[in-house]
Amino acid sequence: MDFDPADVRASVFYQQMIHCIVPRPIAWVSTISSAGATNVAPFSYFTGVGSRPPSLLFCPANNRQGEPKDTLRNIQDTGDFVVNIVSFSVAEAMNASAAALPPNESEFDFCGVTALASLKISAPRVLESPVQFECRKMHILNIGDGPGGANIVVGSIVHMHIDDHVIGIKDLVDPDLLNAVGRMGGVSYCRTKDRFDLARPGE
Repeated sequence: MDFDPADVRASVFYQQMIHCIVPRPIAWVSTISSAGATNVAPFSYFTGVGSRPPSLLFCPANNRQGEPKDTLRNIQDTGDFVVNIVSFSVAEAMNASAAALPPNESEFDFCGVTALASLKISAPRVLESPVQFECRKMHILNIGDGPGGANIVVGSIVHMHIDDHVIGIKDLVDPDLLNAVGRMGGVSYCRTKDRFDLARPGE
């Protein structure tokens, strides 16, 4: 099968992409509006950018009306956000937080997780998440307009919190203890417990 994005609906191309680009880590992004309303929502177009400076990115698409989602609008207004890592223990809450709620209604309350004050930024963290990256906006790049239009948010990591319960040997996160969840295509997810090692060439 061959697909030219000029010849198929964007939704068709999207479905092929998310079934091929797997597994995708999930950025569970918590923000706060300029009026003080808290928000948390999941995004699976997410990755680290680099460690010098420590930075990451995620890509919130526009909503069905072609407008910025609450997460993006809050970051535009405040410059702050937290990326919370999703372990299996909070997978259902993460999924529930994807519901479309009014801007003044908090997903924290809706999905039953706890907003915890950050140390360096205004946006709250998710207490139940085992790893939390406090971030400040570096860049927002709009690369698509209208419904589903893509945006890239790059954040500088100003603080990282790791729950002691997921720390293993050499003071590093143990992937089995972290039990992170990855996004597959459609409604499918995976856990990062099935792994294998490959030595780097020359080592």
